[in-house]
Amino acid sequence: MRIYSAALLLVLGMLIPQQTLSAEENQTDDTAIAQEAFVYGFPLVMNYGVIYEYFIDKSSDQYKCTFNQIYNTARVYTPADTTVVTPNSDTPYSFFCADLRAEPVVFSVPEIEKKRYFSVQLVDMYTFNYGYVGSRATGNGGGNYMIAGPGWSGETPKGIDKVFHCETEFSFAIFRTQLFNPADIENVKQVQQGYKIETLSTYLGQPAPKAAPEITWPKIDQKLAADDPFGYMAFILQFCPPVGPAEVEVPLRAKFRKIGIEAGQPFPSDTITVAQKAALQEGAKLGMEEIKKEVAGIGSGINGWRIVAAMGDRHFYQGNWPLRAAAAMAGIYGNNPIEATYPITRSDVEGNPLDGSQHKYTLTFPAGQLPPVNAFWSVTMYDGKTQLLIKNPIDRYLINSPMLPEMKKNADGSLTIYIQKDSPGKDKEANWLPAPDGPIYMAMRLYWPKTDPPSILPPGKGTWKPPGVVKAD
Repeated sequence: MRIYSAALLLVLGMLIPQQTLSAEENQTDDTAIAQEAFVYGFPLVMNYGVIYEYFIDKSSDQYKCTFNQIYNTARVYTPADTTVVTPNSDTPYSFFCADLRAEPVVFSVPEIEKKRYFSVQLVDMYTFNYGYVGSRATGNGGGNYMIAGPGWSGETPKGIDKVFHCETEFSFAIFRTQLFNPADIENVKQVQQGYKIETLSTYLGQPAPKAAPEITWPKIDQKLAADDPFGYMAFILQFCPPVGPAEVEVPLRAKFRKIGIEAGQPFPSDTITVAQKAALQEGAKLGMEEIKKEVAGIGSGINGWRIVAAMGDRHFYQGNWPLRAAAAMAGIYGNNPIEATYPITRSDVEGNPLDGSQHKYTLTFPAGQLPPVNAFWSVTMYDGKTQLLIKNPIDRYLINSPMLPEMKKNADGSLTIYIQKDSPGKDKEANWLPAPDGPIYMAMRLYWPKTDPPSILPPGKGTWKPPGVVKAD
């Protein structure tokens, strides 16, 4: 049930008079507040853009399904999938977006063969990864799990293996089901058919509570988001009440109200002065520059790769909003390092920018030094400009460990991947990772990385290090 007392309404900022703001906050420059707000709100707005395309806009070619339903993508992602940057093309996705305003939801996973990796990543509207189900987290034995929103309290219902508490009123869930090879897709489909979601009342066989109010969802695309980032942020914040763990954000929300960002209220873009508008635009510009700078330095640099450890829950970030924004820009919905660790690169081992129009490259794993994982690993190629998958003559977007039996090893037992826009020749094509005719962005994924040496964990400090990309010409 929903519990919003007068005290909580005060926390929500609905009854806080302006005179309670400190003198220091009143003196804060609008540009500085706008910069902080832009950085804070960037992942929230980016996340809303995905939710809008996937679950709201039925005219979108990216639309999946409505709220509280599961959509199964019975294929891997291709260049046609453009909503999410740096998409994974190893595991067919399944999705749901839970509306938790009226009541919790229950999702179920079937028993899955032990050799097949799967995971369910729970993401709130802040883009915090607040929970996991799957091979690593809960095993492959199947189970029933409940997601409760910020206004719910109660006993764990019978038959529920675990309750996940979401800080926001909507929750995104991302299912990843391992595909061993193209012929395995029918088996993946069978697994996906076992993924279920239902409201708590349906699960318990009880009458449904009163439905939550209808929402007028504002249209969003990249241009609209860039033109009105603070308006979207204000809209989204109404579903992110600063209660429970989020209560620490009360002072931050008060600061944002000084420039007109108030949860659920229209942003006053038509009534602010020309000077105020200029200050806010400058703040947004500085915020974007701050995020890009954070992305450039994200993680630890090793052999031209950066080992990213930028995803987690509220406790992980500890108020480091630039890191959260950088994680969204680099690859929104990335996993926690213990679930999957991501070396990413735009550079060769010498630090030179990777460019498929200028050079051919190789990536060689020495004998016995493939990425150490409990599940599987991959190296995925992206267009360096868009961070999307690229079209190529053989429809191959990655090299991964299930492909090893078809690949050729060198005489010394090492494995070389050929990274170039044109075929390296039929004799080497099994090891070819097609590159764009221009800037290159690559992401290595280590799913369920091993914790005992050799290991990539802790990220950037582990005993296993990715080899560098070298020029082949």
